[in-house]
Order: sequence, then structure tokens, then C-alpha cells
Amino acid sequence: MSLWRRATSLRFRLLAATLVALVLALLLAGVLLSGLFRDHVMRQFEAALTQQLDQVTARLEFDAAGQPLIDPQALSDPRWQKPYSGLYWQLDRTTADGLSRAGVLRSRSLWDTSLPLLADELADGAVHVHQGKGPLDAPLLILERKVKIAEQPDARWRIVVAADLQEVTGAVDSFNGVMAASLAVLLVLLVLAALAQVAVGLSPLRTMQRALADVHEGRTQRLQGRFPTEVQPLIDDFNDVLDRNTEVVARARTQAGNLAHALKTPLSVLDQAAAGTLAAQGSELARLVKEQVGLSRRHIDWHLARARVAATQRLPGQRTALGPVLAGLVRVMERVHAARGVAITVQAADVPLFFAGEEQDLQEMLGNLLDNACKWAGSTVTVHAEAVMGSKPPQMQIHIQDDGPGINAAHLALVGARGLRLDESVPGTGLGLAIVQDLVGLYGGELTLQPAGGGGLRATLRLPAATAFGASAGVRA
Repeated sequence: MSLWRRATSLRFRLLAATLVALVLALLLAGVLLSGLFRDHVMRQFEAALTQQLDQVTARLEFDAAGQPLIDPQALSDPRWQKPYSGLYWQLDRTTADGLSRAGVLRSRSLWDTSLPLLADELADGAVHVHQGKGPLDAPLLILERKVKIAEQPDARWRIVVAADLQEVTGAVDSFNGVMAASLAVLLVLLVLAALAQVAVGLSPLRTMQRALADVHEGRTQRLQGRFPTEVQPLIDDFNDVLDRNTEVVARARTQAGNLAHALKTPLSVLDQAAAGTLAAQGSELARLVKEQVGLSRRHIDWHLARARVAATQRLPGQRTALGPVLAGLVRVMERVHAARGVAITVQAADVPLFFAGEEQDLQEMLGNLLDNACKWAGSTVTVHAEAVMGSKPPQMQIHIQDDGPGINAAHLALVGARGLRLDESVPGTGLGLAIVQDLVGLYGGELTLQPAGGGGLRATLRLPAATAFGASAGVRA
């Protein structure tokens, strides 16, 4: 399928729009969930670290000399005692004149390092939260609190606790990985659901396409099937159009029949009058009138046939079995040419063949070709019908070959000209092949005449075909 056809496909557009919407929605959901989880974990981590800060603050004491004391054994978490454990505390002192001393006291976990602090001013009792680097360059969440005691009004003490953020980062990364995999699985499931939804949603269109194919190939004359309520009005309107077209064609055919009757009645009167005069007097004028009346009748039949085909050639649902028509024509030709002893051999097709048109038109075309072949045949006429493989729309070929003298290659281009007869010794009007060519052209087919291999003429008629209802339908040609 070309890029343009793919872009204009309703299925492609629905699936593309759904896929884009799903990807965007899941990406936004992933970003939102990741942020919410990280914020939640950070709040929990900060709350736990605040408890540690409260514990250290509660353990801060001063001796008689005013020196700060924090008993390590009074702190419950064993990580305070393990070097570089990821949990640290530190006590800094700041005097009124701005001088500061970092690490007056610190946890054993800090070993011989101290925590880097910001040069910020804290309100008494307020907790300041920020991030920084600690031992071994590990990322830390740092909480600070400034306190003062009544006995030392000029001194401010800053209590600092910090914890390694690697555990939080690892938890967030793990959550993001699981969430990404889950969203990917969810995307696949949603895409499969979208495919199923589009398939179910567009199934009425496929049903309608099959119904249209049935009408086009002659299996039915109206759209048939069960359709959802949203599509049924369209089906009803389409069937109404088909019914109106059928009515219009029926009226046209009735009017054509009335015209034929109106013209043939005065022609019959003239023919009878000429026949009576010819029998009584042998008038040359009577013979001329009789001859022209017969010719006029054939022309009327021809043009009425053309008008009928022009009105019905594009009607849907037309379907004529080739086998019965061909068998009936063969029986007629065998009786008509019985005196000459012409044998007509019909080679059966592999599958039943159906003409996508009216039975009368098929009889007109095949009858003229068979009659012409029997007139010129020495003793044998062979008929072979077959389907044209791979043709779209479907077509069939009918080969009619005689063993007569054939036609000179220089004269083949002249055959089919209306009223032209290459040999006046054979009865006829010269209209047969012209009628066939006109009918074939109106049906979009093709008539080919060529010399046969063993002498004679081979006529190949290619016509539109209709499919059979089933494997057993129809009669083999």
C-alpha cells in the first residue's frame, strides 16, 4: 500500500490517532507518577531525618563549664557509630560577633570529616533543609536547627543531621523502572484493545463491501446483511437508489417495446401489401418495398437492442449462466444447418461461467457468431469457453472456430463493417458481426477475429464475468 493510500485509510488514521494519544497520555502519567513518588519518598525521608534531628537536639546537654555534651550511647540508631554509614550529626557554634566553629561535636560516622554548611541565617528553633555533599562525595539531605541557651546568651548552637540520598535515589530509580515496564505492557494491551476496537468498529464497512461485491458480481440485486443502526440508513438509501434505477430501466424497456410495436405494425401492413401486390402483379416496386421493409425491421431490432444494452449494461445484479444459453443455441444451430451436416463440438469449461449481463444480449452475440461459423464451416464448429485468469474485474473468453475457407488477412479489418458482405453467395444482411461488435463494445468486452491454425476462422469473444453463488451453482459451458 502506497504512503498516500495508507495516510487516507480510515483504519490507519484511527490507529495512528489512538497510538499518539496513548503514548502522550502514558508519558504524562509516567512523569506525573514518578514526580509524585519521588516527592512522597523525599517527604518520608525528611520526616524520618527530622525525628533524628529531634533526638539529637533532645540529647544535647551542657556541663558546668558550658561545654556541650551529646552522649553517643543515648542515640538509638547504630549507624551513628559506624564510619561513613550514611547517617551523620554535627554540632557547630556561632558567636555574636559572627565567628563560627564547625564540628564542635560530631558523630563517629563522620570520622575525621565535617559536613559542609551554607552561610545562611536561621531563626531560633527553625529547621532548614538543603542538599549537599558529604563523606566520599555522597549526596546528602541536610537538616539544620539553631538553638540557644539562657546561660550563654552570646552563643548560638547549630545542630545538623544528614543522611545519604543514595537509598532514596535507588528506590526512585527502581520504581521508575518498574513503572516504565508496567506502562509499556499497558501500552501494548491498550494498542491491542484499540486494534480490536477498530476491527469491530469497521466490521460493518467490510460487511457492506462484501454486500456491494455481491451486487457488482451479480449474486444479488440489493445490499443484504445485518448492519448497525448507524449504517442501516445508508444501506436503505442505497437500496432505494438501486430500486429506482431498476424501475427507470424497466420503464425504458417498456417504452422501447412500445416503440418497436408502433413501428413494426405499419411495417407489417406495408409488408403484407407488398406481398399481395408481388403475388398478383410481380411489381418491381413491391419487391423493393418488401426488401426494404425487411431491412428496416432488422435495423429496428438492432437499434432497439443497442438501446436496451445501453440502459442495462451498468445495472448491478445482472448474471446469466453461459452453459444453458450456449446449449440452447447449439441445438438451434444444429437444426438450422442440419442439411449441411455441420457438427458443433462444445468443450466444457473447468468451472461454471456466468455472463455479467442480460441473457438476450448473450444470445444475440453468441447466436450471430455461431450462425456465421456454421454458414462457412466445412463440417465442424468448435466452441470452447474459459475464465480469464487474474483479470480484474472478472472476465471470460469464448472461442468459436470453424474449418471453412477462412478470411484473407487483408479482409479481416473490413469484417464487421455494417452491411458489408465479403461473399454475396452466402445468405445474410452483413449486420451480424456489426451487431456483435456493438454489443461487445457496450459491455466493455472485445471481439477478435483471426485465422485458425488448420484453416477457417477463429472468433474470440471476451466478456465481463460474474462469480457463481457456490461450487455447485450453474451449468458447465
